[in-house]
Amino acid sequence: MLDKLSHKDYKPHPVLARALDVLFILHADHELNCSTAAMRHLTSSGVDVYTSIAGAAGALYGPYHGGANEAVLRMLQKIGSVENIPTFIQGVKSKKVRLMGFGHRVYKNYDPRARIIRKVAEEVFSILGKEPLIEVAVELEKIALSDPYFVERKLYPNVDFYSGLIYKAMGFPTDYFPVLFLIPRTVGWLAHWSEFLDDPENRIVRPFQVYLGAGLRDYVPIDQRQKFSDRVIVSDVSSESKRRNAATYDADFGPSK
Repeated sequence: MLDKLSHKDYKPHPVLARALDVLFILHADHELNCSTAAMRHLTSSGVDVYTSIAGAAGALYGPYHGGANEAVLRMLQKIGSVENIPTFIQGVKSKKVRLMGFGHRVYKNYDPRARIIRKVAEEVFSILGKEPLIEVAVELEKIALSDPYFVERKLYPNVDFYSGLIYKAMGFPTDYFPVLFLIPRTVGWLAHWSEFLDDPENRIVRPFQVYLGAGLRDYVPIDQRQKFSDRVIVSDVSSESKRRNAATYDADFGPSK
């Protein structure tokens, strides 16, 4: 589908075809992750399957989920060379930069999928040539696995650490990586969709929240309440939110002039 076009005798290289098969199998499903939870949540409302998939795709598009391997590649590109790794590691420890592709919510040791993908990466490089950033990735992994800072925090390589390098070596644009994640993950989503519909005990999903805010508070008349302009603007919100929070509002006419 990628390259055949009108060539009737076209046959993809078996090693490269198998590499995509392996990557797609490993990405097909992984318990109740963010996007799969979204799929089940939307399905429970009775909406059609296409809308459920669209919502799950929106969740997968996030840089901390389906965009993680893209973030890894951009991190490796920013490091640039093996010589720059010590400075980068120091930046991670001082929380000035983030280490992408390490750690997992479920796996608290070396992600078993990462072991498989690293082997696949070597097979792909043997056909297409070694991706220059692989040296940075291997050295970064070596340091992270031996440094007490990362070992104590159980930050081991995950499935995203090497997959981006494979996709890059195969010629996929970096912005396309989330799509390559989504294609196989759709299989897992549809499995959850089917399971949810077949279970007669399933009802609309409604997570519970535990309120941890203030307890009993006195009623304050609206004209005596603190104005927006008197509030401290939180620094980690968007510029748009800051602008809105900085405004003052009149009860009858909206934002004051």
